[in-house]
Amino acid sequence: MADEFEPKILGILCNWCTYAGADLAGTSRIQYPPNVRVIRVMCTGRIDPAFVLEAFSLGADAVLISGCHIGDCHYIAGNFKARRRIALTRKVLESYGFDPRRLKMTFVSASEGALWAEVVKDMVKTVKKLGPTPVQKKTNLVAAGHAAVSADDDLAEIAKASAGKKLEAAPVQKN
Repeated sequence: MADEFEPKILGILCNWCTYAGADLAGTSRIQYPPNVRVIRVMCTGRIDPAFVLEAFSLGADAVLISGCHIGDCHYIAGNFKARRRIALTRKVLESYGFDPRRLKMTFVSASEGALWAEVVKDMVKTVKKLGPTPVQKKTNLVAAGHAAVSADDDLAEIAKASAGKKLEAAPVQKN
């Protein structure tokens, strides 16, 4: 179907484990949906909950955070910190009416390319059932009469921010 909802999912992946696992899935030609836009960080412990909130505010339908297995972090305890932060962020999102299934944290090692593909398939399936993000719907209503900024542009803004570049305060209206 041409009208079928395709979710925009932001993936924030650990450089040492999950990013390498995603790379293994690609080089092994394991099929999985192309809905995840990836940002690579050195460690999931570096992820600030503000990154997740910003992703949702810019129109991401879901955020998938994935790193090293517990006890295998290259930075000793980064994944412990991330797991705790994401659990608290999930509670904050729930208090604002977001379905907690829109934020997921997984642990995928560099040798688990097939597991990465399954994680992505499961996340896409879940988000398709949930439908588009409520924030995106509100953004589209507000932007009536103006050229709407696409979710791809929003995710590009997030990628710029993660690369250390200055993030614009508000989306730029296109003419």
